[in-house]
Amino acid sequence: MHSSDFVISPSKAYTTHISVLVKMLEFTKKGTVLEIGGGPFSTPLLHWLCREQKRRVYTYDNIPKYYEYELMFRSKYHNIRFVEDWDKFKTGDRHFSMAFIDHLGDRAKMAVLLKDKVDYIILHDTEEDRIYGYDKIWHNWKYRYDWKLAIPWTTVLSNKKINL
Repeated sequence: MHSSDFVISPSKAYTTHISVLVKMLEFTKKGTVLEIGGGPFSTPLLHWLCREQKRRVYTYDNIPKYYEYELMFRSKYHNIRFVEDWDKFKTGDRHFSMAFIDHLGDRAKMAVLLKDKVDYIILHDTEEDRIYGYDKIWHNWKYRYDWKLAIPWTTVLSNKKINL
């Protein structure tokens, strides 16, 4: 599969998370990165920036078309895995510096599942928090940063200080 196989709307909605991902990679500087739900924008960005920082990346996806595309980024630093059922998803004992959650699944449930395994959780599409159930989980974190320059919003959650 080639990136040209994707039909991408010119809408900026697909890329509103990019500046937050870049800022968080610079802010955290080291540690393993987790991507829950990849795509033609976040996966290459995380791949190249993490490779430059010599950081490991784990990308998990449940959409076959995206998974096939993401496989081209598999490398020594980047693991790509297909997920049949998000309810059976496990990370083992791994700890992650940051996680980007933007998958076709229960994003709020995933964020809570990862709460104690990730220093900084980045959620996409947070402007309508009731749609994803985010409104029921905000209380699990001490710190929250909302990027609202364009819709959809991107939010960073942590129990460590967020300094963006």
